[in-house]
Amino acid sequence: MSQNNIVKFPNRLISPIKQFLENELNKLNKTKISLTAADPFKDEARTSNNSLDDDVDEQLGHMDSQVKIKFLARQIVQIRKALSRIKLGKFGICEKCGKMIDTDRLAIEPDTTICIACEREREA
Repeated sequence: MSQNNIVKFPNRLISPIKQFLENELNKLNKTKISLTAADPFKDEARTSNNSLDDDVDEQLGHMDSQVKIKFLARQIVQIRKALSRIKLGKFGICEKCGKMIDTDRLAIEPDTTICIACEREREA
């Protein structure tokens, strides 16, 4: 689809989505910071006088923290990507086919970058 044929979403639709994404990004960043701080491996005294049970608990706590942090990092990337697409005027345009993504889909999943038809094709 040529640049001249692209239809952009009106600002009245984009503005609340942008605000929502910015709020979500702030929440995710705060959660990531708190999870990182709560990681048992951050405690320097963890190796002194630990029983085997404590070591196992710390290992499990660390693994749990790392999984959650990686998940949050992926979400943060998706939201930043959506905010960049808003800034560039490409928000709501499918990356695969260039058609507009349905507003209902964007309302449910505002960081999506492909339309439902392309998503179904990808899953097939």
